[in-house]
Amino acid sequence: MASILEDLKGTFRDSSKLLEQIVVITAGVFVINNIFLNLVGFRLEPWFALHGSFLEALIFPWSFVSYMFLHASFFHILFNMLWLYWIGKLIVEYLGIRKFATIYFMGGMLGGLAYVLAFNIFEFMGIPMGGRLIGASAGVMSVVVAAGVLLPDYEIRLFLFGNVKLKYIALASFVLTTLLDFSVNTGGKLAHAGGALFGFMYIRQLRSGTDMSINFFKFIDLLKSPFKKKPNMRVVRDEPKKRSVPSSSKKSAISSEEKQRKTDLILDKISKSGYDSLTAEEKDFLFHISDRD
Repeated sequence: MASILEDLKGTFRDSSKLLEQIVVITAGVFVINNIFLNLVGFRLEPWFALHGSFLEALIFPWSFVSYMFLHASFFHILFNMLWLYWIGKLIVEYLGIRKFATIYFMGGMLGGLAYVLAFNIFEFMGIPMGGRLIGASAGVMSVVVAAGVLLPDYEIRLFLFGNVKLKYIALASFVLTTLLDFSVNTGGKLAHAGGALFGFMYIRQLRSGTDMSINFFKFIDLLKSPFKKKPNMRVVRDEPKKRSVPSSSKKSAISSEEKQRKTDLILDKISKSGYDSLTAEEKDFLFHISDRD
């Protein structure tokens, strides 16, 4: 038991293990909500599930993220976390933890927005949807589709099916969980579609040179800024200004641009010929880029 606790502490001390942290937190919330709180007749859904109406969604704005940590049943959370862990590992390996976080959370939020929009449109048309949205499926779908677009010919061995290319796994997952029998859980499936759309668009934008994770983490830093401890003021002597040294920012910008160009070329090569077609130098370059991200 002590070793398990130490492993958990190690997981939460390491910022590069965000994927594992998400799985552990989601599992913990499920156990607390469905076992302990249920015994006393208390549930988290009224405060943390995503409400369909615009007004309620605005009253609980955090629910656009918190709904992703709530699940209705054991199999609901089991399949979501298995898919997230298996496919999320690929995104982390090839793109880094910050890009994975953007794909997962932004995909989940866009899926939540799609649900809210659909809820209000259907209510206006006199078609009640009812209920609240819970589950990580939209974020997971975003990760799965992003991986399918990023590494379409990457092969995964599936039980009874053998080696299957990732693009077919992503397509089948989208069809089976989103398009099939659309009349059942319509709001949830629209959320899946929103997540899938973000995953697709993120990789397309990344290939064109636009990294949406930059603005995403700027927004996160903005939310965190009121809680950051401000540095203590200190008095310094006013000394004569020294002659400024030429800035190296231009050089850094050029090297950053060159790094992005090389990354795009490698990703294109993976997309066309698979990961095994990379040279040892290209694999090493991609590994170090993702490690820094």
